[in-house]
Amino acid sequence: MGRPLDRRAPEALRRRPDGESNSPLDRRAPEALRRRPDGESNGESMKARIPWGFLVLLAMFFVPAVGSRFYTFLANDIAIWALFATSLNLLVGYTGLVSFGHAAYFGIGAYTAGILMKKAGASFLVAFPAAGLSAAIFAVAFGFFCVRLTKIYFAMLTLAFAQIVWAICFKWNEVTGGEQGMPEIPYPDFGWLERAARVLPFLGGYRTSEYFYFLTLASVGICFWILRRVVGSPFGRMLTTIRENPERAEFIGVNVRRYELAAFVLAGTFAGLAGALFGIFNRGVFPDFAYWTKSSEVLIMTLLGGMGAFFGPAVGALALLWLNQQIVSYTEYWPFILGSILVVLLFAFPGGLAGAAGALRRHLARRRARA
Repeated sequence: MGRPLDRRAPEALRRRPDGESNSPLDRRAPEALRRRPDGESNGESMKARIPWGFLVLLAMFFVPAVGSRFYTFLANDIAIWALFATSLNLLVGYTGLVSFGHAAYFGIGAYTAGILMKKAGASFLVAFPAAGLSAAIFAVAFGFFCVRLTKIYFAMLTLAFAQIVWAICFKWNEVTGGEQGMPEIPYPDFGWLERAARVLPFLGGYRTSEYFYFLTLASVGICFWILRRVVGSPFGRMLTTIRENPERAEFIGVNVRRYELAAFVLAGTFAGLAGALFGIFNRGVFPDFAYWTKSSEVLIMTLLGGMGAFFGPAVGALALLWLNQQIVSYTEYWPFILGSILVVLLFAFPGGLAGAAGALRRHLARRRARA
């Protein structure tokens, strides 16, 4: 028989030429143990668990106290567009369905709230959920046909339905006001807050527009919380599975069309809620709310902020609206300047601003781990 193997041979085999061990129990094991299955360290996970969204929302409540009326107006606009863009991201970013007609549900929600509040005298507590419900009903009807197509055919059919909605808003004078729209949409009644201010003085002393700003933040915050729960649920993870490989998802027994229709309806619902807030904020509802240019604006926000991150579209809304405000105040050629900046940003950060920020954070974390 041959000579027996040295029992220490396995240890020798585990030694690398540079003298360090290949064993998973070596001194580098703690770093491996600190890695999660998704490749992110527990230190990064702790940072991810910081409620940045809630902290930003809380900070926005102080804008009327520390800024001018202009900044309150701008923050209100950003909050509504952030909700609109995040609703689109449920389709584009999580389900992989590019919609060119998302403004249809934005306009439907705006007109529903406007008609109820101006013509029927309904309160905001009735008009706001009704706007989401009406947008959801139209999303079910349109989505039933749209999800039967894929890729560019899906996108073009969504655009076709959106143009139908715009044409109805533009021509139905008796209901929508036609080309003139519906101006003078009333603000919700905030008299109860003034009465409450007798007991809680910090609630009083604000303008009606500022009270509506607070109401917008609260409504948008609740919508964001619901959307966050949706994308983090098994339903949301199934949407990402469909986005990555719909054929494989269908092969394992997933009803892809049903999931896509559910995502389509949810996205339309929250777009309708954003439209309701936008109509009241602008004190009027007009046909261009449902026009294709609104769909293109919100799609640019989603791409600019980053489809891979939940808060990416909100970041995109902030960046686009802030850039627009700044450039318009300096030059009359603002469309050319804004378009050039957007082209540079989209090419420089293909993953969006939020994606670039996340990549930078991970790079710095790796450098600190190696140090």
